[in-house]
Amino acid sequence: MSDLKNKQNFNYGLEKIFPEAEDFLPLLGTDYVELYVGNAKQAAHYYKTAFGFQSLAYAGLETGLTDRTSYVLVQDKIRLVLTTPMPNKNNPELFEHIEKHGDGVKVVALWVEDATKAWEETTKRGAKSYLKPTKETDENGEVIRSGIHTYGDTVHVFVERKKYNGVFLPKFQKWETTHNPKDVGLRYIDHMVGNVGWNEMNVWAKFYNETMGFANLITFDDKDISTQYTALMSKVMTNGNGRVKFPINEPAEGIKKSQIEEYLDFYKGPGVQHIAVATNNILETVKAMTERGVEFLYVPGTYYDTVMDRVGEIDEDLAELKDLGILVDRDDEGYLLQIFTKPVTDRPTLFFEIIQRKGAQSFGKGNFKALFESIEAEQARRGTL
Repeated sequence: MSDLKNKQNFNYGLEKIFPEAEDFLPLLGTDYVELYVGNAKQAAHYYKTAFGFQSLAYAGLETGLTDRTSYVLVQDKIRLVLTTPMPNKNNPELFEHIEKHGDGVKVVALWVEDATKAWEETTKRGAKSYLKPTKETDENGEVIRSGIHTYGDTVHVFVERKKYNGVFLPKFQKWETTHNPKDVGLRYIDHMVGNVGWNEMNVWAKFYNETMGFANLITFDDKDISTQYTALMSKVMTNGNGRVKFPINEPAEGIKKSQIEEYLDFYKGPGVQHIAVATNNILETVKAMTERGVEFLYVPGTYYDTVMDRVGEIDEDLAELKDLGILVDRDDEGYLLQIFTKPVTDRPTLFFEIIQRKGAQSFGKGNFKALFESIEAEQARRGTL
């Protein structure tokens, strides 16, 4: 396992805290995540009601957009865009994406200072162009966007918005609604996990390293992430300032079908498996989400019999963590608390992780066995293990 050190002062600033990353773009953070969905209006209601997102912007027929409808939701630094195609011969990509994958992440948009330079730097290093640098304007200024293809049908769009003062992007208008439930304390995207096919993890780790200047933060092999029945391998890639982290998972040999294989079967290829969102108070966040109907993976109560021996002293009450099913792990710099939702789509594909970091910059290695056993129990109920 390789593990980059010197991760203290992880404060999401612009300083380069991972010197192994070239950071020639550089990335300022995650701008937005866009999901292609079957019904954006209803999906927006779900994420507002269950996850505490607020209305931000809308684009559709009323704003001059004829091939799709998009609703933009916000919670602190997180922006979700939910997009559904309209009957229009100019948008086969949207229909094909939803038919093939179901609801899922299409665009991971990255905030940059110069979208043209970001496109030039990545494409000259071998990335396949998705969107050539394009200037979009309205009365609020201009936005420049460009993009590249990544694993499966997932793309990265580079967003330059330093000359724009609008609510989101040109052709979007402010979306005002009386239904804005209180947020649940989600703050920013901590990381986003991609599932790729057999023997493709190193291919995509190399892509992020050579094409985008990322460094390998941590590598987990099938001995680190396995149970009696299944296994997987993962490499966590990070940009230089630590704002953008992409773990890349691939299946590993096991007695039964792993969660990665199940995902690939139902998503019909590689894609974003889960979005990890950070909170400052995971207890209150999970309580609020549970009350609103979000379903979380069940963790066997025996997990808590020995967890304190492994992680040592923590601020939270163990009984309360056990009641909510929140996992705990520790590294050299502190500890973290995490919990995972069940899939938020009908297909067993996309889910969310809720994470609170108290110094730790790792990814919960000590929780892998308990987590994967919980996932296997769900797979067994679905008949896909």
